[in-house]
Amino acid sequence: MAANEEEAVKYIWEGAIPLQIHLHKSEVASHPAPPPSLVLAPRIGYLPLLVHLIKPYFKDSLPPGEDSIWFDYKGLPLKWYIPTGVLFDLLCAEPERPWNLTIHFRGYPSNVLIPCEGEDSVKWNFVNSLKEAAYIINGNCKNVMNMSQNDQEDLWTSVMNGDLDAYTRLSPKIKMGNIEDEFSRKASLSSTQSTQGGTEIEVAGQVKTARIPVRLYVRSVSKDFENLEDVPEIDTWDEISYLNRPVEFLREEGKCFTLRDAIESLLPEYTGHRAQTSGEEGEGITTEEEADGSQETRGEIKMVRIQGIEMKLEIPFSWVVNNLMNPEFYLHISVLVKAPQR
Repeated sequence: MAANEEEAVKYIWEGAIPLQIHLHKSEVASHPAPPPSLVLAPRIGYLPLLVHLIKPYFKDSLPPGEDSIWFDYKGLPLKWYIPTGVLFDLLCAEPERPWNLTIHFRGYPSNVLIPCEGEDSVKWNFVNSLKEAAYIINGNCKNVMNMSQNDQEDLWTSVMNGDLDAYTRLSPKIKMGNIEDEFSRKASLSSTQSTQGGTEIEVAGQVKTARIPVRLYVRSVSKDFENLEDVPEIDTWDEISYLNRPVEFLREEGKCFTLRDAIESLLPEYTGHRAQTSGEEGEGITTEEEADGSQETRGEIKMVRIQGIEMKLEIPFSWVVNNLMNPEFYLHISVLVKAPQR
């Protein structure tokens, strides 16, 4: 890994979100009510992994009974299996710092959230995602399945503790590989070396490089807005579309495969010849049918956010993949769109 890539990955692993955690007023059994708890949450982590820090703070204020812990943001139950940084990027169009969340120890909303048994559930979700990613990249997940129990435990511990050095030492055993960065690629396209586990195949100057595991979260807003602070709050998860779909990374000689290309392959409803994107004049393509008003107005991509970064769509996708992936080898992309007008 190049020095600049190492630095970028280090920033991702060190990324954190300041949280202000409030105990739900219906569960306050002390007087006065406890002040909120302040916690720094790793972006690549998961909310249930913070419970050991938060529960001792509120334990003297809790009513009797068995715990069933969950979090909400402005009344919306938070899906515990989505990384904390992704939740923040998705739900806070205008970043809120500290991020005010409410913790509940009773009344688990099983109609909205799948059950969570604490760290064991989060670990199972991580390992399962790792297997899915390996299958997408390599066509099988045997490298994950063949890891020793100790290595698998140590890999999970490195993620849970934010220990990049330990993760860097263990992750090569999964043999996911790397995509050659568009900025530094100098090798001949005649090379048949496997990259990112995908086989390079020459077809008239085009190279099929890899399949990239992507989780795309699309938040659609019906009304137009100029500023992110004007984006309406989310009332239900039904307002968010979720795609768990690989991107076919195709490289043509002389052409850079960009983040725009990747998103357009996943969101064809926002593409004509090219998706219209907020802030990029002249790039929205209007067909003759649209010009005469006989077709609905195409939707608009207002923002793409990965690891808290509002991305320019012309950035090489190879750089995004090599630097901004989560530890389970999925690239999580949050997209804010203005819905098409019919």
